[in-house]
Amino acid sequence: MQTLKSLQLRVFQRIPTKATKPNLFLFSSLTKSPTQTPNTLFVNYLIQTLNFSKTEAQSISTRFSPIKSLEKPHSVIHYFRSLGLSETEILSSVRLEPRILFSDVDKTLKPKIEFFQELGLVGSHLGKCISNNSKLLSCSLQKSLIPCTQILKNILVDDRNNQDLIRLLTKCSWFIAKPNKSRLLSNIAILESCGIVGSQLSFLLKARHGIFVMEESKLRDLVSRVSDMGLSVNSRMFTYGLCIVSCLSKGTFERKLELFRSFGFTKQEAMEMFQKQPMVFSKSEEQLKLRLDFFLNKIELKKESLIRGPRCLSHSLEERVIPRYRVMQILKSKRLLKEKEPSFVHILTFSEGEFLEKFVAKFGDDVEELLVAYKGHLLDSSFSSFSTDEKKS
Repeated sequence: MQTLKSLQLRVFQRIPTKATKPNLFLFSSLTKSPTQTPNTLFVNYLIQTLNFSKTEAQSISTRFSPIKSLEKPHSVIHYFRSLGLSETEILSSVRLEPRILFSDVDKTLKPKIEFFQELGLVGSHLGKCISNNSKLLSCSLQKSLIPCTQILKNILVDDRNNQDLIRLLTKCSWFIAKPNKSRLLSNIAILESCGIVGSQLSFLLKARHGIFVMEESKLRDLVSRVSDMGLSVNSRMFTYGLCIVSCLSKGTFERKLELFRSFGFTKQEAMEMFQKQPMVFSKSEEQLKLRLDFFLNKIELKKESLIRGPRCLSHSLEERVIPRYRVMQILKSKRLLKEKEPSFVHILTFSEGEFLEKFVAKFGDDVEELLVAYKGHLLDSSFSSFSTDEKKS
């Protein structure tokens, strides 16, 4: 039996001398790589020029090989300042993507910045976009930014001055930084096969852009799940169903169904409301509970009315439902409604202008009281001027 000493001797005999080619595998198995020490020159630059804390500066510096020159970081910071970026925006940009400090300004950064400027990202909008999405500056202009942006532009119908595109770029750089062209095109094809085209595809992109960068298998599973909930791909509600289900776990959806059942609805009735108005299920459980309690217990609306018109559950209690309910109560108490009164559920579908015209403006002697009931002490200035002009005429 070999002794431990003889085994150790055999191992070290196999370690190559200077004259032989080193066995890198053997070295890595016998020794640990030393932790890279912070680059003092770079650390001081981050602290003194960009106001990083010492701890954060040291952490960032260890991601890079030791540098001998600060020429590139200097030129990058100077370029950002020339674009009008504030010191806070520059700090945020570097914090998100430290690699940009070592970019070539003329060859790498300027072409990308000019591309964004041509889209309409200028002034403060450009600074905000870069500070929140500096990873975009590390993407390939030709292979990622240009093709992916063009795909998005083709989806966003009626996008005046690229405002929707700019909003998308400003909010989520990873959306373009992460996917490739084939991923986007593949997912768009799946959505279009479900009848989601034109304005509906545009809506989905603005509301749930994450759907467009899902793995294809996950997107197909999502489509199947929504279809299994009773929403037909031929229905315009399928888009909204996809939008809601994509951000709800099965457990959360089941809890919301249980909430409806606690107010006397069957599962089938709750699913019928979902099929008619999926966006209702975007509300939190607490919000849904307050709405159901108000309609069913406070104003004693029949359950069948909610099943027929579930959209009323998506309206804000404070901003729309309760103010309109107060106005209608005053009109009823004063017997000012001579014509047949529409259902309260239907009244909630009116725009604010339509509601004010039909149930406030026409009752001149009671306008002030109705407005107070509708808006409290915050009278609508535009309506106030309208009612004054009406009295003059």
